[in-house]
Amino acid sequence: MHRVAPVAALLLLAVSSAAADTIVLKNGRRITASNVTDDGEHVSYETSAGRFSLPKSIVARVEKDQFGYSSAAAARAAADPPVSAPQIEPVRGYDDVSRLAVHDDSIDFAYIARLEGEARSGSALAIEKVAAAHYTAAQFLITKGEIDPAIDHYRQALTFAPDNLGLLLNLSVLYLRQSQFTAALDPLARARRVAPNSADVAKLTGWAYYGSNKMDIAVAEWRRAEHLHPDQEVERALAKAERDKAEEESYREGETAHFALKHNGEATPDLARDILHVLEDDFRDIESQLGYTPPEAIGVILYTNQAFADITRAPGWVGALNDGRLRIPVQGLSSVTSELARVLKHELTHSFIAQKTRGRAPTWLQEGVAQFMEGRRSNSSAGVLVELVGQGRAPSLQMLEGSWMGLSGGAATFAYAYALAAIEAIIQNGGMSDISRLLDRISTASSMDAAIRDALHSDYSDLDQQTIAYLRHEYLR
Repeated sequence: MHRVAPVAALLLLAVSSAAADTIVLKNGRRITASNVTDDGEHVSYETSAGRFSLPKSIVARVEKDQFGYSSAAAARAAADPPVSAPQIEPVRGYDDVSRLAVHDDSIDFAYIARLEGEARSGSALAIEKVAAAHYTAAQFLITKGEIDPAIDHYRQALTFAPDNLGLLLNLSVLYLRQSQFTAALDPLARARRVAPNSADVAKLTGWAYYGSNKMDIAVAEWRRAEHLHPDQEVERALAKAERDKAEEESYREGETAHFALKHNGEATPDLARDILHVLEDDFRDIESQLGYTPPEAIGVILYTNQAFADITRAPGWVGALNDGRLRIPVQGLSSVTSELARVLKHELTHSFIAQKTRGRAPTWLQEGVAQFMEGRRSNSSAGVLVELVGQGRAPSLQMLEGSWMGLSGGAATFAYAYALAAIEAIIQNGGMSDISRLLDRISTASSMDAAIRDALHSDYSDLDQQTIAYLRHEYLR
């Protein structure tokens, strides 16, 4: 965020062509503009050419893009944990076992099989050794991004040491980080039987229920964790969950195969049902294009405008949010408009990306793909983007990796437009398969630079140049 902020003032003056408001004149002409104001006699607005004013008598109406965009910084919380995971090693003092279980960048399965044979004798020492070996193998596989085999190693270890608290908690954390919240509940329940007064067990159980959209139980578990061992991180998560719980207590509910929806009286049952239908169609499309299926039902909350502002505490330019649940203001709507349909697909894309990358996707990639999936293209912003980048008055993609929540409206407008252009350029060169491959690599690569090199055989500098070349060729010829 601090790297983008210094250019925000320049962007406020220079960026306007991608703004969302549309002024419709009585003669039928439509003007896309930003910062539209109405003083009763004149309608004033900004475009890339400057600020202008029209007599209100010739204006039929102003169409506001009431939804805007969401922040991917919050979207990344779909995979980022609401609390951190404890670092627990199941057994200590077995460095020799670890070195023999994993060496030469591979797992020694023969050695682990020998340890398993010894552990079947019931020897406590042999059981500790095999637990250490499987733990080491699981940790090695996690660094390689091979999550399912890592889970298998934890489960095999637990067949020998079913009451090993460290193994149970590490397996739970692995499930939680994969958004497999229901799967995490079994080892957590076993961990509670082993250590009924463990604050870590309560902390992780709260995370599992929070991810499953069960606010009542999440609140109870985090209160228990706070009672057992006060923790500022748990305190913050608890406060957020309590706000959600209080707001949603009177909400109605609805479910489909992939969504759990809550809405208050402002959203009619017909609107809620239509939203779920649209989301299910979007789910199938995004699932096909990104080659990924989220493992749990996705929460959707429909708010009044005021409730949305109170609960999310997002900047004014944020009109919808995804922080693991899709939070959408729908006040005044009775049906799924084209604008709302765009927002739903945009926000749902965030859920897919955040979970597919384990929360590691940079903001520009999150927002670029989300805009592309909702159907936006760069035709109206290409000229301004090329001009700003050419004049050195705009940040690079690498500078747009972090949070955008501190950006002004103008700076955010540029960031969204440039992120979309970059995604269009990548897709033109290699198709949607390049995006899917990049998302896969992000989940395991040591850095974003490494992921770009592995997936696209490129680097950040190349992507910036490629994006501008694409805009010139596609839109400015």
